[in-house]
Amino acid sequence: MAAPRHTPITPRDGVSTLVGRWPLLGQRRPLVIYLVGIVALDLVAIVLLAASTPVRWSDVMAFVALMACGAVCIEATRRLGMPAGVSRDLLSAWWLPVALLLPSLYALLAPIVLQMLLQWRVRATVLHRRVFSSAAIGLAGCAASMAFHRLVPDPAALTRGAIEPIGLAVAAAIVFALLNTALIALAAHMADPEVPWREVLWDKESALLDVVELCLGVSVAISAGLNLGLLILALPPVVLLQRSLLHAQLQAAARTDPKTGLLNAAAWQREADTEIVRARRTGETLALLIVDIDHFKRVNDRHGHLVGDQVLAAVAATLRSQLREYDVVGRFGGEEFVVLLPGADVHEARQVAERLRNRISHMAVAADDAMITVTISVGVAIMTLHGDDLIELLAAADLALYRAKELGRDRICLPVIQPTHLTDTETAAIPVPSPLEDLHPEELHPPEDLHPEELHPPEELHPEDLRPVDLRPVDLRPVDLRPEDSPSTLDHSSASDPQPTPDRLSTPNSLITELSLNEEPELAPSPTPQQLPEHPPQTATAGD
Repeated sequence: MAAPRHTPITPRDGVSTLVGRWPLLGQRRPLVIYLVGIVALDLVAIVLLAASTPVRWSDVMAFVALMACGAVCIEATRRLGMPAGVSRDLLSAWWLPVALLLPSLYALLAPIVLQMLLQWRVRATVLHRRVFSSAAIGLAGCAASMAFHRLVPDPAALTRGAIEPIGLAVAAAIVFALLNTALIALAAHMADPEVPWREVLWDKESALLDVVELCLGVSVAISAGLNLGLLILALPPVVLLQRSLLHAQLQAAARTDPKTGLLNAAAWQREADTEIVRARRTGETLALLIVDIDHFKRVNDRHGHLVGDQVLAAVAATLRSQLREYDVVGRFGGEEFVVLLPGADVHEARQVAERLRNRISHMAVAADDAMITVTISVGVAIMTLHGDDLIELLAAADLALYRAKELGRDRICLPVIQPTHLTDTETAAIPVPSPLEDLHPEELHPPEDLHPEELHPPEELHPEDLRPVDLRPVDLRPVDLRPEDSPSTLDHSSASDPQPTPDRLSTPNSLITELSLNEEPELAPSPTPQQLPEHPPQTATAGD
């Protein structure tokens, strides 16, 4: 079962008003308990350490100087904004020196100051998120500070260049990074248990960023330990790195659809164009899928647009979990998604589409007291078979999707390949009209009831008596693969059927190939004795 990222509590007895004022009440109960517990633990630690920590002016001055540097970083990057969700910054360059140089109480207070400034000057977000972030960073910094001060009683040892204090400072910074990441990741997983742990913990980029923060924090701590005036020299590089980091995050946010976390239409098109160029260069094939949620408007009408957004997010998460890392998946608009499968042929693309259809049909989204289930229709197009560029592939897949909707939804359709591109096995399933030259003279016989005396000599045959037969092109409709069909193989045994109907061919796998005529061909009617020319057809053909 796929659960929404934020499942709301059923409004009753005025609870909806409280949820509007306090969004924390609309979160999952385990998440609420966890957030409240972390904040309470942070407050208890502040009270206990405040009662046992003496106030020294040198500590206060160092704390103010480091917080001032953090405020300058925030103001310097304020115009760039901050991406929504879990974002990264380099403010640890100022929190770590506080934890290493000052008593542990200041490590609890530093995040509160800077988070308040972020809320006021950069982006006002939900209050409980700011409070929890302050508490999580504060507890991680306090634990690192207490461990370092227990092993290095005199923080001034950092300024003497000894290896042991610097190594212990690095170890304390690692403890800070581990605890901070664990606390945030646990909250993110409680908010959406369906999200894999690897997505809320480290990846390559976040691990590299933690290393940069560690190096900056220890370097700034050593500089501040030597002289607070050296912070002026450390500030510009940190500001530049902070701006670069936020710029990269905002670029990534501009490529992402905010409701689903997938690529938006513009970013997906750029990635798809790149994959198509690569496929042309290497000679590989690829497949394109257009996925559409069936009757999605009914979900919005019955349960509201917020629940509809939860369904979109759940479908997107299912798509992402069932595809390879290098498959390109994005939201095309509304309830439509697009998937590019590099290296996939028609059989693999059909198998992937069937797997997606099956998984999403078994997915359920909790909304109030109901469980919402949806189905999807999928249109499939293969490069070099249905098109050579992105526009042609999208048009072919969209045509197949439209046909799937016409046939009843919850199914997969592929466009029928043009006859010039068909293989022998594929041609067997699609009847193609035979040209006139395939007819042999011995196959043409006069009607049995025609008597010789009714035939006239051949010399009286005129050219205008011969009328060509008008054969018009065949309109090829998409192939419909119904849900009950097995997607593993295609059986074209229907080609051996003696008399297939012209508009539908049945196979053992219920594969439906629809062939229809845009206009009925104006074929000449069968000859009757009264309509026959005055000379036998054999003689007429030879004389012509």
